[in-house]
Amino acid sequence: MRRLLMQVSLAAAALLLVACYDHGATTGVVGVQLQAPDTLTSISLNGAVHLQWSDNAYTNDAADFSYYHVLSSSFSLDSSRCGTSWVTEGTTVAPEFLVGALSNGVPRCFVVTAVSVDGIESADSPVQNDTPRPDGRNVIVFTTDTLGGAQSGFRFWLDANRNGVVDANELGLVGSATAGNMDFTVVHSAGLTWITPQRSGVTMEVYGSIPITDLTSIDVAPVGGYDSTVVQALPLWGYVFQINDGGPYYKYGALRVSAVGKNYIIFDWSYQTDPGNPELVRMHR
Repeated sequence: MRRLLMQVSLAAAALLLVACYDHGATTGVVGVQLQAPDTLTSISLNGAVHLQWSDNAYTNDAADFSYYHVLSSSFSLDSSRCGTSWVTEGTTVAPEFLVGALSNGVPRCFVVTAVSVDGIESADSPVQNDTPRPDGRNVIVFTTDTLGGAQSGFRFWLDANRNGVVDANELGLVGSATAGNMDFTVVHSAGLTWITPQRSGVTMEVYGSIPITDLTSIDVAPVGGYDSTVVQALPLWGYVFQINDGGPYYKYGALRVSAVGKNYIIFDWSYQTDPGNPELVRMHR
């Protein structure tokens, strides 16, 4: 089953990727070769990926350090392998980089090297894969006892033209709670405000056990723990949705609630357009 391939250990994956991929680093030149970055992490964004890595190449040899080289290739979630064609995303002297102009729902593989003042490139950093996904900020949805419920539902994606392609105007839709086809509705009951999964196949869970600082804190959807029961909407808390639309793979969306009023909530949302990809461990239903 495809999603189980993402469960391989990081150590095994790193050994496999380092052994298989070479983007043409400079070798055989007399000079200083800096240490490769020890770590590489990423954050999924809308049409972009933020990369951050350890600065050990600079801190251990500042005199010989020139810049970092950021590269990317395609990535297959099915085989857990990077592509063989690497391209330069950019260079920087800082231990971080924002890779932009990426297609949402298309996985990419990233590595970073350190280049010395002699022009010698280090070995690769650990490999990191990530998948950009669309998001939205400061969406307001009212409780069902307000405005007749006309703005009390939310749908991450509604394939209005039924072409199976995620179009920009089909994402992040606020709609009527009476339509019956919303991913969730917002209900005020017993003095509290609740997020209520509505249509069949939609389950959710609270993300973690404490409030989160931003929507991007929800980088990967949890593997399990989803349920269709109502959950209280709390300011600064995160929520993850697992959606079964009848296809072979789950889809994932996320919320971070920024404010809870008497008859509304305000939140940021994200949705992964690549089915089964929890970059928000591919998991087969």
